[in-house]
Amino acid sequence: MGKKALIVADMLRDFMEPGGTLYLGDEARRIIPFVASKIEETRPAGGVVIYVTDAHAPDDKEFQLFAPHAVKGSKGAEIIPEFQVLPGDYRVEKTSYSCFHNTEMDAILKQERVERVEIVGVCTSICVMATVKELFDRGIPRLVYREGVADFDPEGHAFALKYMQRVLGAEVV
Repeated sequence: MGKKALIVADMLRDFMEPGGTLYLGDEARRIIPFVASKIEETRPAGGVVIYVTDAHAPDDKEFQLFAPHAVKGSKGAEIIPEFQVLPGDYRVEKTSYSCFHNTEMDAILKQERVERVEIVGVCTSICVMATVKELFDRGIPRLVYREGVADFDPEGHAFALKYMQRVLGAEVV
């Protein structure tokens, strides 16, 4: 099996900390130790850790649907302090649900010769699912850890897991 990448989606202060603009709640915080363990397993095994983060403009069109959040350069757009981007890790800033839209994600995966992607983070029904769809479109094997994803909407979370597995062919464990 080729090189693995771990995508860590939107583990940002605005989503993961009380007082964050779109705080997902205490239930979402339960994934932090699991995500940390996956990060720590990936690096020494020769895998690539890719932090994907919202970095919105103050007038982003997404704010018509959701309260302003993760504005580029704001405290809310910072990765939570439980995680550190280390040398060799990547940080991909995005302005849409997909971490592939107008980003360097394709180039990183090619440069690193990634053949399999594992995904953790938030929100299951939005950015995680959009990422899995993009990986499906590219024919890249993908795995989503149930214990490593969370959402503000329990029904959306359950639907997204089922959809990613049944329709997008992701391995959901």
